[in-house]
Formats: sequence, C-alpha cells, structure tokens
Amino acid sequence: MSLKVGIIGLPNVGKSTIFNALTKSSIPSENYPFCTIEPNVGIVQVPDDRLNDIVKIFNPENHISAIIEFVDIAGLVKGASQGEGLGNKFLSHIRNVDALVHVVRCFNDDNITHVEGNLDPLRDIETIETELLIKDIESVEKRISRVTKLAKGNNNDAKIELQFFNDLLIQFNDGTLASKINDIDNRELFEHDLFQLLTYKPIMYLANIDEQSLIDNSQNSNLLALQNKFSQENFIHLCGKIEMEISAIDEEDKELFLSEYNLNEPGLNKLILKGYKLLGLETFFTAGPKEVKAWTIRNGSSAPQAAGVIHTDFERGFIKAEVYTYDDLIQFKSENNIKENGKLRQEGKNYIVQDGDVIFFKFNV
Repeated sequence: MSLKVGIIGLPNVGKSTIFNALTKSSIPSENYPFCTIEPNVGIVQVPDDRLNDIVKIFNPENHISAIIEFVDIAGLVKGASQGEGLGNKFLSHIRNVDALVHVVRCFNDDNITHVEGNLDPLRDIETIETELLIKDIESVEKRISRVTKLAKGNNNDAKIELQFFNDLLIQFNDGTLASKINDIDNRELFEHDLFQLLTYKPIMYLANIDEQSLIDNSQNSNLLALQNKFSQENFIHLCGKIEMEISAIDEEDKELFLSEYNLNEPGLNKLILKGYKLLGLETFFTAGPKEVKAWTIRNGSSAPQAAGVIHTDFERGFIKAEVYTYDDLIQFKSENNIKENGKLRQEGKNYIVQDGDVIFFKFNV
C-alpha cells in the first residue's frame, strides 16, 4: 500500500530540512525560494516498538517495518493559484498526495529571509489555505458550468448534482475548506468528488521552532498562538535543525543528545506516527522464523483485504485467518503457548483486522 504525505508551506520555513532529516537524504535546502522544484519522495519506516518485541521472540532471519511515503513539495506563495511562483505545478503535486503536513515557521533568523517580511504563522497558514481553496473553487465552478447544461432538461441526476455543487460553492466562497463543510444534501453521492479537492485532504500543522524553544517554549508567542488554535491530534512542534542533527549521529550518542533537549525520542517519530494516523492507517504483523513483517492497512479493513496487501492471490483465494494479538504474544512468549491457552482464533471473511493483530492467512488459488 503506497500512501503519500505531502510536506507543504511557504518558502524558507524548513520543509526540506525536515524532509532531509526524515529520509536522511541530501536534497538542497539553501536559503532561497523555489530551491525545491521537483517533489522529492522519501520512503520512511514507521517506528513501532511492537515489531522489535516480536522480532525478539521469533528471532527471524529478516524483519521489515511498515512504511509511509513523504513528499517534499516546493514552497507555495500568495498567488500560486493564478500561477505565481511555480504555482500550478506545485498545486498538481499536492493533488497527488493523500494527506498534508503544513510546516509553519516559528523561529527568527536574520540569515533566512521570510517571503512576507515578518513572522506570523496564522497569516502564513491562511495564505496557503486560501491558495488551495481558490483552486478548489475553480474546479467546482467548472463542474457547475458543465452540469448546468444537463440540468436544464428532465435529467434529475444532473439537477441533484448541480444543487450539491452550488451548495458547496457557497461554503467555499465563505472561506470554508472542503474538509470542514457543513451538512449538504446528497453528500454521500459525491464523496468521491470531494476526495479530489485539495482542501479535503487531511492536514497536520507542524511548527518549526528554534533550539531555545525546544528547551523552553513559553516565550515563543508564535508557537503558543498555534497551540491555542489546533488540537493535539493535528498539531506538532519540533526543531528541524536539531532533528537534522539527530538523524546524522550514531545510535549510541543519540540518547545523550536527546536528553540535552529534554526529548524522549526524536520529534520526527511523532511526526511519522501522526502522519500514519492522519491517513487512517493501522498495522498488522506476520511472523515466523524466516521473517517478521509489519503491514499497513486502512482502518476497518477485512481479513481478505489485509491478505490482499501481501498478495492479490491471498485475497482472491482467502479461506481463513489464524489470528492472535500482540498483547497475547507478549504475555505467553510463543505461538505454542498462545495455542495452549486458547488465544489463537480462526477468523473468516467478515473479520475486521485490528491494529496489532498477528495473522497467518490460509488461501487456495
């Protein structure tokens, strides 16, 4: 399953630095707008202590983490929807991701210019979201123009479609993002169309702060303003510069380095996990002496759908799934003990896989 999280924001807010730290790659992150022109894609392992615990029990020849893709998208500027900066090219890159991390600058640095001349993260967020919304308005207006001709006759489906998009356009013109629209009649009929809109994508806000604020953020008024506006579910703060340093040091030195900044783990771990949740994903495991592997599925996936993530033949020929939980494995220490204690379940096609399930699929093709 290949799902992508796009990293967006104004130029010079630290997107590429954060992406570099995420992927330990070396794309340019110089101090000028449009340094990143083509979107850079990085495949990132999802940190999961459960995988490490399962590996300790099975001692397999190989183990593989779940992954998530991050895309570093070049900086948007005011007027992008009309082609300013690199405009429409960037907007098309945003269209091709499944969720967004909006990086907002909350640090002062005289050596790094701000395209608006001064720090104001709430204004910066509004600038970006306005550009996305303008593009969505353009898309909806084209849809309305197309369906208006069909609705003039006795085409009831076209009339319902026209009413829906007119209602949607009213909310857009009031400044409401597609993800926050109020109830509209017949919404379920056009859910697929909503998914195509830029402002319907799940979004997380990331405040990029300085080193001092990492130790004591009580004096960072820009960060406090964002913390007051957003919930913990879709907001995170970290210092991109420090995360870059953390990503480059040896594991044995990492714990000491983190302690200097009162960190239990790299901030990027939280970013990756929140990105995973933002996409509505969860993890199941397959485990044996040859390989332990974490697999990514969408919340609410059935057992056959989970099997299909491993191989399409598994889904097509699904017979049943032998399932136990990670918690049971930790308690009983082996599959044999799990069986002896009656914790191994036989599940059929209607079983909804739960996060942390360990599964062996039986199939016939």
